[in-house]
Amino acid sequence: MALKYKLLADQLREEMYTQEWKVGHRLPTEADLAARFAVSRQTVRRAIQVLTEEGVVESRQGSGTYATGKTQGTESRQVAVISSFLDDYIFPTVLHDAQSVFAGQGYSILVFATENQVSREREILQKLLDRPVSGILVEGSKTALPSPNADLYQRLRRAGVPMVFLHGAYQELGGIPCISDDNYGGGYKLARYLIDKGHRRIGGIFKSDDAQGPQRYYGCISAIRDQGLPISDRSFCWYDTTDRAQMMDPRENGMLRRFLSERLHDVTAVVCYNDEVAFLLIRELLAMGRRVPEDMAVVSFDNSYYSQIGPVHITSLWHRQDRMGRVAAEELIRILQGQPGSSRSLDWELMERASSR
Repeated sequence: MALKYKLLADQLREEMYTQEWKVGHRLPTEADLAARFAVSRQTVRRAIQVLTEEGVVESRQGSGTYATGKTQGTESRQVAVISSFLDDYIFPTVLHDAQSVFAGQGYSILVFATENQVSREREILQKLLDRPVSGILVEGSKTALPSPNADLYQRLRRAGVPMVFLHGAYQELGGIPCISDDNYGGGYKLARYLIDKGHRRIGGIFKSDDAQGPQRYYGCISAIRDQGLPISDRSFCWYDTTDRAQMMDPRENGMLRRFLSERLHDVTAVVCYNDEVAFLLIRELLAMGRRVPEDMAVVSFDNSYYSQIGPVHITSLWHRQDRMGRVAAEELIRILQGQPGSSRSLDWELMERASSR
């Protein structure tokens, strides 16, 4: 259990924040605070010392203790982490790595999920404007589309709250660092790998409303083009966040079955947006009596547990050294320490498995 003086410091800090104590607001005396919170004057004294060291209050000899107007303390040592989905298979690793970095620098985290909905994202950003944090690590909602929440991001910037985007950034919000995968390079690498395996009819399934999807698609079709092969538009299929929820429901297999029967029936290899889609596609292929990779090779991104839990293990891209959560958290820490921020894309390496041999 936290020490009494730390709890009291938290309570006083909260009161200063919620009641918007201005510069020069005089705090109650030690005796008054001791009586009000039923603690000793020594506890009050130590709590005031904590707030003084944080710069939240200042003591004036013979006069009392006064608010400085700063909102440091708990708020200034918290970082908000905003993710699309808390149950996304990638997020636990991202969160673990980021939390380790922040904890090492004395920051705690607040975790939010948007469900990849711009309306929910707006609610969260509004909360963070009303109750500021030190910085924000954010996976934007529907980053392939113009953001209706750019105004709130700009307000946070003007308020001096540093931000780092994960995976993808909004085009209309230039200047905010983004730590992303090399999505174009990854799409190119997978398509070229399949071409080198002898495939000439390559299709793909990509997510349309997040920036990674179009970027991975662009890399894929660029590799096909550069090898002088034809690009079949109808062999590239698209889904969005709502479609994903349906695909994850074991009772709903209509979309992937339709893709396979109507759009992908004449291809020999498919590049999937991620391991989740690849896993579901292979499951559907096997249910239809088609063999992987003999009838259709399947490759994807992330090298997650999805790539190894099915009957056919999946060839997938992965990051050998750099991990997204750690790199992004370190970038935000650098900005919090007064250094300029910069964007970075992480290189992929191929993990070859049975789905493409």
